Amino acid sequence: MYSPTLLLLAPAAADAGAPPAWLTWLPIVAMFAVFWFLILRPQMKRQKEHQAKLSQIKKGDQVLTGGGLLAKVTRVDDHYVDLELGANVKVKALKSTIADVIPPGGAAAND
Repeated sequence: MYSPTLLLLAPAAADAGAPPAWLTWLPIVAMFAVFWFLILRPQMKRQKEHQAKLSQIKKGDQVLTGGGLLAKVTRVDDHYVDLELGANVKVKALKSTIADVIPPGGAAAND
């Protein structure tokens, strides 16, 4: 069956099958956006909060070390803190190894 209309529509149908180039990158961009908002952004927020806690450590604070020890801060430097773990038990630790600052009224470390 020969039809001049079909001959005119055949090239248009072949060109309509290829999507635009930006449309092929859209799923990758969408996955990166989801990854950013669900994983990277909250992690950076927690890291900034932890750095703020570490910068506000002062003498007398109770802290939890990365090893799970509760201690009382006796002295603070730029990079180090002196910790009292018990009676006559003092250690020097890196500030970066402090996991958390225990709020007042928490479990007593040296009592």
